[in-house]
Amino acid sequence: MSAAESYLELGLRLGRHVDGLVDSYYGPPELKEQVDSEELVAPAQLVEDASALRDSLDDGYLRDLVHGCWTYARVLAGEEMSYSDEVEGSYGVRPERTPDAMFEQIHAELDALLPGTGPLDERRRAWRDRHLCPGDKAVAVLEDLLPLLRARTGELVALPDGERAALEPVTDEPWWAFNYYLGNLSSRVVLNTDLPTTGLDLIHLACHEVYPGHHTEGALKEQLLARDQGRLEETIALVPTPAAVLSEGIAEVGGDVVLDDASREEAYAIIRRHGVELADPELGAKISAQIDRLRTVGLNAALMIFEDGVSHDDAREYVQRWTLNTPEQAAQTVRFVTDPTWRAYTITYSAGRKLCSAYVGDDPARFRRLLTEQVRVSELV
Repeated sequence: MSAAESYLELGLRLGRHVDGLVDSYYGPPELKEQVDSEELVAPAQLVEDASALRDSLDDGYLRDLVHGCWTYARVLAGEEMSYSDEVEGSYGVRPERTPDAMFEQIHAELDALLPGTGPLDERRRAWRDRHLCPGDKAVAVLEDLLPLLRARTGELVALPDGERAALEPVTDEPWWAFNYYLGNLSSRVVLNTDLPTTGLDLIHLACHEVYPGHHTEGALKEQLLARDQGRLEETIALVPTPAAVLSEGIAEVGGDVVLDDASREEAYAIIRRHGVELADPELGAKISAQIDRLRTVGLNAALMIFEDGVSHDDAREYVQRWTLNTPEQAAQTVRFVTDPTWRAYTITYSAGRKLCSAYVGDDPARFRRLLTEQVRVSELV
């Protein structure tokens, strides 16, 4: 068995312990059938297997992936480990707290941007509510945005023939949206319609999940790496590995790379045709940029819960205060950062965006490299 096949086996065995840990798999079906039919392998044994596999590998991309699995297996086996060590071991990036003073500064920026008077959280919600897209309409808007985004992405990188993404609504999930990469150059993209979504949110979501984000990365790497180069490790995506940092970073910065002013105007026109208000996109973009800077509130909350022993209720109040969201939305954030599958994952969004944005800069060729090659987190740090 090759090292890549051993990695697939390790990942599939870990995935049998925690639902959702295997984000996608389109590798050899016989290997999955074997793992599914065998007795559950104890976490302690998976720790040993991961350690042995890691130690057999040269320093490189695959070793990074295995190290993430080894870290997660240790957590699964009940080993005492700080939350920061768990995050760093899985993703290659150590979590840092954002000072509350930074959130105060962002609130001051929002105070100057948001129209109206009164408490900042009420004005923020009023602005969002004014621009909400009803859940039953959101998927239709996304469907109409995708051809534009696909065309813009295709100008940057040649997309594989036959790639496709299907969209559908879901409810009662800990996340906002999700891309299930299915292999065979296809994705199933779902939107959690429980959460409020604006027209500008939908542009970001379409970029993040489909073009030029997760679906595009999945299809390109399946074609160029798995099919053309035989790199089997690409046929599985596991939540607790450094590849997730790159993937979320690609998805977060992709819209900024492929959309210029003219194509953004086209996207705005599509949204308006669906009857969704988009009165001042320039102001909305400035507000959204500040709101995005509040995403590290969730990481702070996770550190407070797991390292400071703060209660879920106190963490929810903290999230609500700084994100200016409703109690329900704050509870959703706490649900995500305490979910067994996703608790360490929250760092991937902020760290991925920061690292990939700094790496790409104003050079689209660098973004193309992230989409088409195996890039290590250590190359970006």
